[in-house]
Amino acid sequence: MSDPVDPNELDATDELIAERRSGSVGDTPEDMRPWMRTLVWAIDITNLRVGQVACLFLIPVVFTMVFEVVARKLFVAPTLWAYDVSRMFAGALFMLGAGYALMRGVHIRADFLYRNWSRRTQATVDAGLFLALYFPAMLFFFWISSEYTLKAWVNWERSMDTTMMAPLAPARTAMPLGAFLLILQGISEILKCFHAMGRKRGRRFLMFMPVYLVVLAVIFASAFFPSLIPMGGTGALFSALADALGIDALAPEWIGILMIAVMLFAIFVGFPISFTLIFLGFAFGSWGFGAKLVFYLQTLQFNNVMLEQTLAAVPLFVFMGILMEQAGLMERLFAAVQLMLSRTRGALYLAVLFVSTIFAAATGIVGASVTILGIMAARTMNKSGYNVQLAAGTITAGGTLGILIPPSIMLVVMGPVLEVPVTDLFAAAIVPGIMLATLYAGYAMVRCWLNPELGPILPVEEQPKTSPYYWLEAVTVIGSILVFFALVVLALAGSLTGLFPLSWAVLPLGWMAVMYLGARWIRSAQPAGFYFSDLWYEFFMGLVPPSALVAFALGSILFGWATPTEGAGCGAFGALLLSLAYRKLTLKFFYSALIKTLEITVLILFLVAASNFFGAVFSRLGTPTMLTEALLVWDLSETLVLIIIMALIFLLGWPLEWVPIVLIIIPILIPALDKLGVNLTWFGILVAVNLQTAWLSPPVALSAYFLKGVVPEWDLKDIYYGMMQFMVIQLIGLALVFTFPQIALWLPTLVYGP
Repeated sequence: MSDPVDPNELDATDELIAERRSGSVGDTPEDMRPWMRTLVWAIDITNLRVGQVACLFLIPVVFTMVFEVVARKLFVAPTLWAYDVSRMFAGALFMLGAGYALMRGVHIRADFLYRNWSRRTQATVDAGLFLALYFPAMLFFFWISSEYTLKAWVNWERSMDTTMMAPLAPARTAMPLGAFLLILQGISEILKCFHAMGRKRGRRFLMFMPVYLVVLAVIFASAFFPSLIPMGGTGALFSALADALGIDALAPEWIGILMIAVMLFAIFVGFPISFTLIFLGFAFGSWGFGAKLVFYLQTLQFNNVMLEQTLAAVPLFVFMGILMEQAGLMERLFAAVQLMLSRTRGALYLAVLFVSTIFAAATGIVGASVTILGIMAARTMNKSGYNVQLAAGTITAGGTLGILIPPSIMLVVMGPVLEVPVTDLFAAAIVPGIMLATLYAGYAMVRCWLNPELGPILPVEEQPKTSPYYWLEAVTVIGSILVFFALVVLALAGSLTGLFPLSWAVLPLGWMAVMYLGARWIRSAQPAGFYFSDLWYEFFMGLVPPSALVAFALGSILFGWATPTEGAGCGAFGALLLSLAYRKLTLKFFYSALIKTLEITVLILFLVAASNFFGAVFSRLGTPTMLTEALLVWDLSETLVLIIIMALIFLLGWPLEWVPIVLIIIPILIPALDKLGVNLTWFGILVAVNLQTAWLSPPVALSAYFLKGVVPEWDLKDIYYGMMQFMVIQLIGLALVFTFPQIALWLPTLVYGP
C-alpha cells in the first residue's frame, strides 16, 4: 500500500497546462554562466512581481459585477461604469500576466511528442523555435501595439459602445507592456535552453546570435522603416522566400491551406500554440495580402478580446471553481452520499457520479475533480473490494462532466466563436450533461446487478446509525431539498414575483427556516422513535450551499437576471462567502486562488486572442470560402458532413486539448455549417460532448495520469480499460444527441422560445 496522498500538496487545477514549472522563481543551476544566471534571475523576478500584481485585477472585476447586479435589481439604479471597468480590468489581467505565465510554463502546448524527448532535444527545439517564431512575432506585436496605444493616448480615444464612453488608452497600454514582458521572458527562456542543451551546442547558438540579431533588425526595419532599407517590406521578403521554394504562384486561398498545414506541423512539434499562431498569422498574411493589413488585424483582434465583456466571465468562473475545490466541499458531500447509500450495491460508484455531477457545475475543472475523487474514493473502494477497472472508469468519466455541464469554461469560450449566446449553450448543455451522468450510473448499476462482486455492500460496521424509518428520513430530506431548489428556480424565473413584497426571496428562505426548525424539533422530540441521522446534516451541508450557489449563478444567467459575466461575478463572490463560512478562507488561500486563476486565464484568453488573429488572416485569404464551395460541390448531405466533422474532432481530441480545437478548428468549419443550415447551438453541444472523449481516450488521456498520480497502486492498464468502457458510453450519448437534437434544443426553446 502506498503512502497516503495529501490533497493539499496537489495542484490539479491546471489540466490544460503541459509544462508547469515547480521550484522557486529565479532559481538557476549553479553551473550556468554567471551573466546568464543574473539575467535570468532579474527577468523571472520581474515577471513574478508583475503577475503577483496583475492577479489582483480580478478583485475589482468581482465586486464591480456584484455591485452592478445589486444596484440594478434592488435599487433599480444600474451603473454607467460597471461594464467598462469589468472588461478593461479583465483584459489587462491576461495581457499583463502573459510573461508570468510563460515564466511558469503554463502557455498550452501539444506535448504528447515533446514530453518523450530528452531534455537536450527539447531545449534545442525550443531554442530554434524561439528564434524562428517567437522573437519576430513578439517584436512586431510590441511595435504595432505601441503605435496603436500611443494614438489612443494622443487622441484620447473613447469607447463608443457604452454610455460612459470610457477612455481606451489605459486598457490598451496593457498590450505593449504585455508584449515587452513577453520579449523579456523570451530572453530568459532561450538562455535556459542554451544551458539545458549542453555547453557545446549552446556555444554554437550563442555564436550564431549576432548574425540572427542583424537579420531580425533588417526584417524589422524593412517592415516599419522601408525608406531606410528598401526591400519592399515583409510581404516582399516572404514572397521572395516563396519564389526561392518554387511556390510563388500560389493563390491566396492555397496560401491559407499551406498555412493550416504549417500550423498543424508546428503545433505537433510542441512549441506553445499561442506564439506559433501569431507568427504564422504575420508570415502568411504578409505573403498573401500585405503586412499593413496584417498589422491592423493583429492589433484589432487583441484589442477586441481585451474588451469583450463575455470573456471576462472566464477568470470569474475559474476563480469560483478553484475556491470551491480548495474549500473541501467535495469531500464532505462524498462522505455523506457514501454513507447514505451504504446499503446499496455499487454505492460508491453512485456516490462518485453524484458528487462529480454536482461539482462539475461548481468547478468545471477536470483535473481537480478526477484527483479529488481519486483521493476520496479509491482507498474506500479498495478496502470494500470494488472492481478496479469499473472504479477507475466511474472516477475518470465523472470528472469529465465539468467540460459540459454549465457553467462550463469551454462553453463560455465557444459562444463568441460560434456567435451563439452563451446563455443558449448553457441551457442546451444541461439535459445532455444529466443524460451522460445517468448513463454512467446506469451502466455501473447494471454491471453490479449482473455481478454483485463488482460493488459489494459496505460492511455493517461502516454503515451509519439511523432510525427505524431510514427511508422516511431519506424521502423527507431529499424531498425538502428538491422543494427548496424548485422555489429557487421559480424565484429566478420570476414566477414568485408579485405575490407579496419580496416574495421571490421570502419563500425560499422561509422554506429553509421550516426545514431547520422542523429538523430541530424532530431531533429533540423523536416522535415514535423517528429522528434524523447525523449523516443527513453532513449531506445537507455538503450539497445545499454549493448547489444553491451554482443554481443562483447559473439560474440568474439563464433567466435573464444577469449577463454571463455578472452571474460569474456573483458566483465568485458567493464562493468567497462559502469559503469564509466553512473557515477555509485565509489570506494565503485567497491569494493562491488568484494566482491560479491568473495562470488559467492567461492560458485561455491569450490563445483566444492569438487564434482570433490567425483566424482573421485565414478568412482574409479566402480559404474558408474555397473550402465551403468545394464541400458543397460534393453535394454531401448535412448528416454526412456532420459525421465527418465529428470524426475529425474525435481524432483531434486525442493529441490536442479542447482549447485549440475550439479556437482554431471550429472557426474553419463554420462557413460550411452556415451554408448547410446547421443549428450552431446544437453543433456546439455536439462538439462539447465529443471533446469529453479526449479525457477518456488512451494513450493521451490526461485523466488516467491524474488518477494514477493519486492512486499509484492501480495499474495503468486497468485504468485505461475502465476509461474505455465509459468512452463507449459517451459515444452512445453523442449518438443520441446527434440523432435527437431536441435533447439539446428542448430547454433553450422552453426558456427563450423557438
